[in-house]
Amino acid sequence: MERFRTRTALLALTAASGLLLTACSGGADTGDGSKAADRHDYSAGQPAPAEGQDADERDDRREDPDHLSTFALDVDTASYDYARRALADGRLPDPSTVRPEEFVNSFRQDYDRPDGDGFSVTVDGARTDDEDWSLVRVGLATRTTGRTGERPPAALTFVIDVSGSMAEPGRLDLAQESLSVMTDRLRDDDSVALVTFSDEAETVLPMTRLDGNRDEIQDAVSDLDTQDSTNLGAGVETGYETAVEGLREGATNRVVLISDALANTGDTDADSILERVSGERREHGITLFGVGVGSDYGDALMERLADKGDGHTVYVSDSDEARKVFSEQLPRNVDLTARDAKAQVAFDPETVEEFHLVGYDNRRVADEDFRDDRVDGGEVGPGHTVTALYAVRTEPGAEGHLATATVRWLDPETRDPHEETGDLETDALDDSVWNASRGLRTTATAAYFADALGRGESDLPDAPRLDELADHADDLADSTESEEIRGLAEAIDTANRLM
Repeated sequence: MERFRTRTALLALTAASGLLLTACSGGADTGDGSKAADRHDYSAGQPAPAEGQDADERDDRREDPDHLSTFALDVDTASYDYARRALADGRLPDPSTVRPEEFVNSFRQDYDRPDGDGFSVTVDGARTDDEDWSLVRVGLATRTTGRTGERPPAALTFVIDVSGSMAEPGRLDLAQESLSVMTDRLRDDDSVALVTFSDEAETVLPMTRLDGNRDEIQDAVSDLDTQDSTNLGAGVETGYETAVEGLREGATNRVVLISDALANTGDTDADSILERVSGERREHGITLFGVGVGSDYGDALMERLADKGDGHTVYVSDSDEARKVFSEQLPRNVDLTARDAKAQVAFDPETVEEFHLVGYDNRRVADEDFRDDRVDGGEVGPGHTVTALYAVRTEPGAEGHLATATVRWLDPETRDPHEETGDLETDALDDSVWNASRGLRTTATAAYFADALGRGESDLPDAPRLDELADHADDLADSTESEEIRGLAEAIDTANRLM
């Protein structure tokens, strides 16, 4: 079986046309496993002990540490959108900007939804033509978004990059257009503040209620103009200070960073920047939402800021995408349904020989920290789906239990922990990835595409050539009549031509 395929031509071409960005470092745990000798006691992810119950009083079966995979949830999508922008510009994206989980999570899935806050868990999969290898999908979903009036009020501090590089069309002008439209969409009881940064940072507008002040806010947005360097660290620090000064109890307090993230002045290290605002983040629970813009974009810095800043990041390249983010997603999803959410997948050592988590390199969590609620997880709002894909090699002829996925999260208000689980049996695996459900086929297509654009070695079994993947994507787009899947098919076709 060919587990890893080297694409030397692809690697050479992408290196020559890359964006020269630095990849983020991985986490503490690999998330990959192989069968351990003499380990036959098995337990799926156990629920947390009840109040007053010692952890040792749980079911006496043990979790096999060599068959666990643990990661913090991530709903970022910037990597996929930035790759599409690069392809539209006639170039392949730099491999360091390709994060498979963000490709996969760019497509909303039809998982069952929970009735209240928290998650539903769906686990499915399909076999591939590589002997004993399957793709296993773990799907998590939050409740659907309620009506706008049902959410808490929002207190949004917009931190806007006005450095010289933001003068390029599609950067500051796009941000201004988007903020103007969003101002009209927010509720009267919502509030916004504006902070700008170039060489230095300045609070242009303190936290201001929308009710009766929309014209003042619109004027502040329209008066924004580009200046000089990019002191992103100063912008983030001032943004958090402004958010704390305007903090509203009972509201969702969030910092929204809009930038090309090409920091060149002051503090340019994401961890150092966030350490300076760590008190505000922890004490007041202020989350960070990053919006990336520009053909030249500091992807690694923005992604690190969002991951470590208890938030997520998106990338927008045109007015349609910007309107969707600012006019629909942000006003609707300012609420949170889960904090510090983590997932742990326990593979049964009786049936699983080895496994590999696709992506999530920067979101891996040590297995023993799954139930340590001091360890950072991901923040997720209503209406989200989160998907993780595994390449799984089963024992020859294996039958029975395959895996149990457990998601753990904290209630946004009380910080009480909760868990939910889902299971998969070997007989539930579809016979072929390409004959599986629409959702699983979409996930596989997006993952294979990221794999092809990545570093030249495949972690996925039975990886098709890019022209073959383009055919699969076209068929999927035709059968689903989905605009977003049609966009995926077109991106794959473009990449195939560029190669």
